[in-house]
Amino acid sequence: MRVNDQHYHTIWVNENDATIVDVIDQRRLPFSFETVHLKNESDAFEAIRNMTVRGAPLIGVTGAFGIYLALLHFDEKNSLQEYLNEKASFLKTARPTAVNLAILIDEMVDALSDYADKETVVKLALEKATELKNREISWSEQIGEYGCELIEAISKKKNGAPVNILTHCNAGWLACIDWGTATAPIYKAFLKGIPVHVWVDETRPRNQGARLTAWELEQEGVPHTVIPDNTGGHLMQHGMVDICIVGSDRTTATGDVANKIGTYLKALAAKDNQIPFYVALPSSTFDFNLNDGVQEIPIEQRGASEVNEMEGISPEGEVHTVRIMPEGSPVANYGFDVTPARLVTGLITERGICEANRESISSLFQK
Repeated sequence: MRVNDQHYHTIWVNENDATIVDVIDQRRLPFSFETVHLKNESDAFEAIRNMTVRGAPLIGVTGAFGIYLALLHFDEKNSLQEYLNEKASFLKTARPTAVNLAILIDEMVDALSDYADKETVVKLALEKATELKNREISWSEQIGEYGCELIEAISKKKNGAPVNILTHCNAGWLACIDWGTATAPIYKAFLKGIPVHVWVDETRPRNQGARLTAWELEQEGVPHTVIPDNTGGHLMQHGMVDICIVGSDRTTATGDVANKIGTYLKALAAKDNQIPFYVALPSSTFDFNLNDGVQEIPIEQRGASEVNEMEGISPEGEVHTVRIMPEGSPVANYGFDVTPARLVTGLITERGICEANRESISSLFQK
């Protein structure tokens, strides 16, 4: 997608030095556009941990490139398999909720385990990480195609009036590599000339909707309005939302969905107002080993500063952080919640749209 009319991915191999992987620093958006060099697996780990990169698909691909960067520093005197396992275990601990990280790292390890010499394994690691990156792009675009059909059908029922779409957090191209998951159907519809308007939840505490989703929609020229997190229910009650589309960080074999905190409340409001609630996700976000999302999906708890502080830009263009609550008040900062499958109208995947239940998911993902 575009940044100041120039096409970007969120992660790429440095064009002048293949031992460096570059990423967009999403902590700086929307106030400034900056990139960061990743030179080893520790850089990749820290970029994931501190949310320089974020979003389940991008986290997974960053982990894959982290394995490549680790192998650049492999000492052939040691066991390659032990080294791979050690670095894989390390990278997987960067963040706990998004399953893509573990899945793509395991794919890297499986693809490289039969080789011994450093030159060969480094070359193959770069090829494999690039393959996984391109796969995520392809999957996002396919999600866009399937989801666009839903938006187009609503547009026809409204006789061409704008389709109002509510989304939560950032499941856009910034969270992926290109296109996004929840935003991919929106971009496809917009490019097709279908009138759309997006209600963008601000998504406290890190404001990833207000800061990231709004920024990328603005870059693409997509009509949108940023709303406080608690506004969605009111809009739904007054017929101002036609469809909800959100992303996912982990979805169980039975259709329970973990996504940014606050998603569950949107699903409840949508159910009460008979508004379709869809989740857009690639294969790499399914955890087929889990059945009960509420009980089994690990929910990340983050630092208090994300809640008791806010970052903003002054009229002079200076970025400042300010405290917004009493200094002694304790904070609970759960990063995600789980929306039970019964509240999900359907899952938009690169293989098609299915219901949020074991049978329907299994019919799409038999392998």
